[in-house]
Formats: sequence, C-alpha cells, structure tokens
Amino acid sequence: MKYLFDRVSIACSKHTTKTYSTSFSLGILFLARHIRNPIYAIYGFVRFADEIVDSFHGYNKKELLAAFRNDTNTALRDGISLNPILNAFQAVVHRYGIHQKWIDTFLDSMEMDLYYQTYTEDSYQKYILGSAEAVGLMCLYVFTNGDTRSYERLSPYAMRLGAAFQKVNFLRDVQADNLELGRTYFPSVNLRNFSKADKEKIEREIEEDFLEALKGIKMLPASSKKGVYLAYYYYWVLFKKIKRLPAEKILHERIRIPNYQKLVLMLKSNVKYQLNIF
Repeated sequence: MKYLFDRVSIACSKHTTKTYSTSFSLGILFLARHIRNPIYAIYGFVRFADEIVDSFHGYNKKELLAAFRNDTNTALRDGISLNPILNAFQAVVHRYGIHQKWIDTFLDSMEMDLYYQTYTEDSYQKYILGSAEAVGLMCLYVFTNGDTRSYERLSPYAMRLGAAFQKVNFLRDVQADNLELGRTYFPSVNLRNFSKADKEKIEREIEEDFLEALKGIKMLPASSKKGVYLAYYYYWVLFKKIKRLPAEKILHERIRIPNYQKLVLMLKSNVKYQLNIF
C-alpha cells in the first residue's frame, strides 16, 4: 500500500530535520500537529539540495544537483518518487498548491553556489530570494492552507523572515563559507579586512528584516504562530549574540547556541507567547 510508503517518506523527512537542525525541530514541535509533517517534508527537500552543494566534495556536484532537479520535476509530474524525501515533498506541493516558481527559484539559488564565489549586490539579492525567501513562501502555503488572501497579505513578511534567518546564517558561518567553501556572500565586503563598520552595516539590514518579519508573525494563524515565533526568537537571540562580538571574532569561530540553552529559549519564547508580549 502506498500509504505505508508515504509514512516511511515522512519519517525520512522528519529524521532529516532532527538530524540537521535542533532549532527547527523544536520550532516544528510548537506547530499544530496537522502541519508538522508538511514542514518536515519541505525542510527535508531543502536540506538535501543544500547538502549537494555544501558537502559532497569529491563528487560531481553539478551532475548531482541536475539529477536532483530532474528527479524533483519527475516526482511532481508523476505524484510519486522512490526517493522518500522527494515523495514526501511532492505530496505537500500538490496538497497545498505550492507554485513551481518557488521550487525552481530555490534550486536556481542552490545552483549559484556551484559557480559564484564572490557575490555582487544583484547576485546576493537573487541568492537570498531563492535560498531563503522562496523557502519561507513554501512554508506559508502550508500555514495559510489555501487561503489566497492571507497568503498574499503575509508573503512580504514571510520573505523578510527567511531573509533574516539566511543573513544570520551567513554571519554565523562566515568562517566556514570563506575558508572551506571559498564563498563571500555579502557584497562589497572584503573578509580579509572585515571591519566593525562592515559588520554593523550588515547587522542594521538584518534588524530591519527581523522587525518587519515580526509584524507578519503576529498575523499568522494560531496553528503556526507559536512555532514560527520560536524559530524567530531563537534566531533573534543568536543574532544578538553575534552582534555583541567583535568583527574579527566571527571570522575565526562559528557562533553557536548550546542545546541546553535552546531548551531555555524554547521555554522563554513560550512564556512570551502565552503572555502576548512578543
């Protein structure tokens, strides 16, 4: 029965999420039960594509990503895939009407990582659109569950939230991106001479994204608001931790929040949510 295979597919996506991201796994637990599996499916799809370009050194990444894109399109066309991650993802795309445009835009950004090492303002904005904002919109399809008016109203805020998360990741991972992968995402920034002014300029941009995104979180349906706020709160605390550090510090160390502190943040965000003081 395909029902059993679909269960296995979602289980693979859930395991992928828990293995790769403690913070997002915690956030998903705060979502209403009926929308957790769809978000696991989206995360699994996004994570596998990202792994190809970031981790599969020694393999032909270009061929692997092209095959992954082709397999994705085949799964969407046929309504099934023997790749459990893609099988779970295609089911969510069909159920919630996720537009092909955002899937293609995301995969286009993943492909950019195969060719770009230094990003201009235009390529940076294009990369953010696909790697972060498009993913936020995919999730928003699930959160709004076919309510077109709500989706259109909340889309700008979902995009800003995705952008904020991605830019924080860029700051957090600047050492690995630059030294291990040879990438410099922030335009007009020389990481060999990363100054306090450079860091503050990036931080102002991120703060603006966070402030706008919070407006949208407050308008989300109750089924998703609490979980999205937890993810927001985690990234906000991570950002504030990075902001307190000198520029040279983040060039030599990946800034983390230990798992025990993540549990504390989960409790704090829950209190803030319950008291409506976020």
